[in-house]
Amino acid sequence: MNPNAGRHLVALLLMIILLFIGFVSWFIIALTTSSALLGISTLVFFILLIIGVILWSLKRVKIKYLLFALLGISLSYAAIFVGYEVHRSYIANIPTINDGEVDLREYQPFREGTKVVLLNEESLLTLTTQDSLPRIDGATALYPLYSAFVRATYPQKEYNLYNSEVNGGTTPEAFRRLIEGEVDIIFCAAPSKKQIEEAKEMGKTFNLTPIGREAFVFFVNKENPVRDITCDQIRQIYSGKITNWRDVGGKNEAIKAFQRPEGSGSQSMLERIMGDTPLMKPLQNDRVGGMGGIIDRTAQYKNFSNAIGYTFLFFATGMVKNEQIALLKVDGVYPDRNTIANNTYPFVGDFYAITTDTKNENVERFIEWILSPQGQYLVEKTGYTPINKE
Repeated sequence: MNPNAGRHLVALLLMIILLFIGFVSWFIIALTTSSALLGISTLVFFILLIIGVILWSLKRVKIKYLLFALLGISLSYAAIFVGYEVHRSYIANIPTINDGEVDLREYQPFREGTKVVLLNEESLLTLTTQDSLPRIDGATALYPLYSAFVRATYPQKEYNLYNSEVNGGTTPEAFRRLIEGEVDIIFCAAPSKKQIEEAKEMGKTFNLTPIGREAFVFFVNKENPVRDITCDQIRQIYSGKITNWRDVGGKNEAIKAFQRPEGSGSQSMLERIMGDTPLMKPLQNDRVGGMGGIIDRTAQYKNFSNAIGYTFLFFATGMVKNEQIALLKVDGVYPDRNTIANNTYPFVGDFYAITTDTKNENVERFIEWILSPQGQYLVEKTGYTPINKE
């Protein structure tokens, strides 16, 4: 019998075990992180272990030297892993500005202690349980407003955020549900070109009724010295032509320009601001999805010292209330109620009650009431600018 057979058999078993553990480790890391360095380091670590086993089986290296080498490799990998976890923890603790920060349950219409604005008199429109209640949905930032409409006019009961006549979702999902006939009205900013095309493909046309006005704002980390920016500079930043804060009066630091997911109300607004200027590819996070494919997702805003982001005024100041950011003046004008009302702030737009081909007879009554003094009172008291404010 070959005296080395036992050594080769042990080596073979060790390599099989290492291959299995290495593949499982790489797969878990790929699913749970977006770090290419950690994934590559894991592969290299196990490859070096397997090479070491092969050299041992061929008697090309003494066991004590092999053990020292493996110890060094293991310590190096451990240092990389610990460094990654420390960095990930640091990144995770940087404040964000995104829809997930807001607990919409706090704005449910009949929740005890709800944050929605209450009408200061009896509503002139009352929809009873015998009526066909309009099914509604809308943008996250507008949920506090249309929840206030519901509080004033709908029968009192619990309206589940995700499965009732009054849903609290996101702009892309609201448009999808409206197109597919799952809801009668949505409250959103104007649809994107893609959403208009999707509606046409289904044989539907959006009917937009302006119900209020809002400012589209840009913000930076409060430690960023830049406080004023021009319309043209914004377009150059988001087209990728301006890449350093020093070019707009700030520090010598690369600009990290975050965007929102396609189809969101704020992303559609940015696209309208850009006009014919091409929008650069957004910052992305990637993750391995089903069947091993890479899924790219638009990175959510992280309040790095060199970051810039955007949203709507009420969302930033009324719902999120993040004290670590600073809103920017645009062309010397600060976004607030007054500059929205007098149209001096350059990025002001209407938001709408949007319908398609609903047959619900109460939809028209509901929209008419929203445009009445009572509905516009709730628009203003919630934190928006009424459409008919003089």
